[in-house]
Amino acid sequence: MTSYLDSIEKQFLYYKMLGEKAMEQLDEEQLFWQYNEESNSIAILVNHIYGNMLSRFTDFLTSDGEKPWRNRDAEFTNGFKSKTALMDLWAKGWECLMNVLNQLTEDDLEKIIYIRNEGHTVI
Repeated sequence: MTSYLDSIEKQFLYYKMLGEKAMEQLDEEQLFWQYNEESNSIAILVNHIYGNMLSRFTDFLTSDGEKPWRNRDAEFTNGFKSKTALMDLWAKGWECLMNVLNQLTEDDLEKIIYIRNEGHTVI
């Protein structure tokens, strides 16, 4: 029997793969392109996703998911120098999430975690 956690892992890996396949088709200029100053490039969105993953899944079961060290506003600036640097960040975010997911047990799914002091079940 496939457990819920196995199913979730497969789903996350599927989305990771989709993102990677999409970004592989783009050159650096396309990854950093913004329609205007108010819009976000793919690179900025990846940076924000990375920030979310790192904040939410660091000390997942023991600390609030919105970490005091997170600078969310800075995630919406382009601090990248290359596609390689961007993809490294993408990989680090996913690694953080997958490490936590691989450590969870079925018993953990009903535990309460906090994001901005608001309780949520792990599931």
